[in-house]
Amino acid sequence: MTTETRTFPPRPLRGVKAAYIRQAGCPSSVAITVSDFEPWEQGVEFEVADTSAVPGWSADEVSELHEAFGSGVREELAALDPGTTVAVTVVLRSIKVHEVDSHPLAFRHAGRLAVRNALVEAYGPPPRPRRDRT
Repeated sequence: MTTETRTFPPRPLRGVKAAYIRQAGCPSSVAITVSDFEPWEQGVEFEVADTSAVPGWSADEVSELHEAFGSGVREELAALDPGTTVAVTVVLRSIKVHEVDSHPLAFRHAGRLAVRNALVEAYGPPPRPRRDRT
C-alpha cells in the first residue's frame, strides 16, 4: 500500500476561524481567533498581524495569548501524519477575548483548533470510521 504525500497547506487558506469556548462552570475558557495559513518554506513560521490592542489588556498579556496560540498551532502541526510535509506561515489576524474567561491555555487550544479547521478547509473532513452492522 502506498501512502500519498501532501504538503500543508496546498494553497492559501485565509480567514480560518477558531473558537474555543468552554463555559460550563468555573473555570471557563474563551478564545476566538481568525488566522491565515500561507504556503511557505518547509517548517512553521508564525506571525501576528496588528492585533496588539485589546481594551483592558496590557501588551504583555496580549503577547502571552499570541504566544499560546502559536504554541497550539505548532503542537497540532507536529502531530500530523508523517506523509504530510508542513510548509506554512500562519498569520494570526485577530483575536477576541472575554474579560474574565480568556487565558493562554484557551488560546493554545484555539491554535490547535485553527489547524484542524484549516485541514478540513484544505482537504475536506477526515474519513469517518466505518462501523459494521451486525
